[in-house]
Amino acid sequence: MSSKEVLIDGIPFPAEITRTKPLALVGQGITSVEIHFLQIKYNAIGIYMDKDVTQYLKNWEGKKRTELEEDDLFFTALYLAPVEKVFRIVVIKEIKGSQYGVQLESAVRNQFAALDHDEEEEEEALEKVTKFFQSLYLKKGSVITFNFAALPSTAEITFDTEGKCERKIQVENANVVEMIQRWYLGGSNAVSLSTVKNLAAKFEEILSQ
Repeated sequence: MSSKEVLIDGIPFPAEITRTKPLALVGQGITSVEIHFLQIKYNAIGIYMDKDVTQYLKNWEGKKRTELEEDDLFFTALYLAPVEKVFRIVVIKEIKGSQYGVQLESAVRNQFAALDHDEEEEEEALEKVTKFFQSLYLKKGSVITFNFAALPSTAEITFDTEGKCERKIQVENANVVEMIQRWYLGGSNAVSLSTVKNLAAKFEEILSQ
């Protein structure tokens, strides 16, 4: 393993990803379910952000990990911060892309419903994302990458197998982009509790510097 790599559940992730500028690995975790006392792991997650995100988190300077972990306002500030972010998702247990797409779609719809928000533009953008995943097969080791621009709030989703980019899609609806970020960074509502805990621990350190 390179010194510039970090192992997440045994899977190497780069410690830094460069887009328009270098983005540091600030959070990591897995998605899993427990069935008959067995933990079934689905994906390893790496969260990368521009270090300038700290400008939007000044209210949480000096806070402890446990305080950050339980503070959904902190995580809201994190996903709303207008900085470049990358979510790198590596498949551990292979599933159909349609299954992942339905999970994402359901999470975004539930968040819109909670906000009593239902617009045709969002519906079209979300349907486009769901269709993107329908024909994919997420075999072990394949990579889904969400590239979030700072401003305007847009995203590019790519799917790679064996180091080759197989498919990609642009998401230009800001509300859908926000809800996808919220799915991974939404504190108590996020898809991966281990990622939330790790983000809180990392930002305790970052915000104390």
